[in-house]
Amino acid sequence: MRFARGRGRRGPGLLGTVARTAVVAGTASAVSGRVAEAQHDRRVAQQEATTQAVQQAALQQAAVQQAAAQQAAVQQAAPPQAAVRQQAPPAPVTAAAPSVDELHAQLLKLGELRTAGLLTDEEFTAQKSRLLGG
Repeated sequence: MRFARGRGRRGPGLLGTVARTAVVAGTASAVSGRVAEAQHDRRVAQQEATTQAVQQAALQQAAVQQAAAQQAAVQQAAPPQAAVRQQAPPAPVTAAAPSVDELHAQLLKLGELRTAGLLTDEEFTAQKSRLLGG
């Protein structure tokens, strides 16, 4: 049996189906390639961002370590305030040694204060040894 044109077969022929399949496959392949390329670009950008973040963190850590080293060097070079306070105070500037007459007058005054009861024997002895330099 022969089919009359337009009545028997419905839809495209073999050639049309092959062409349509080729178009769909080509489009799918192109879209897939673009998606893969976009995903690759995103991965590369993320890796670069991560690398930059790691580098910045390393630089910050190095800066902190350098600052700590400098601070330690400064602390070693200059003693802390507590150590400065614990050091003996500078010796007082002594005036010229008093003359014999001044020394005699001061000793007489101390004796009078002791006799008057204003100084104890221990205070008198301490002041006398201070005046005599011993």
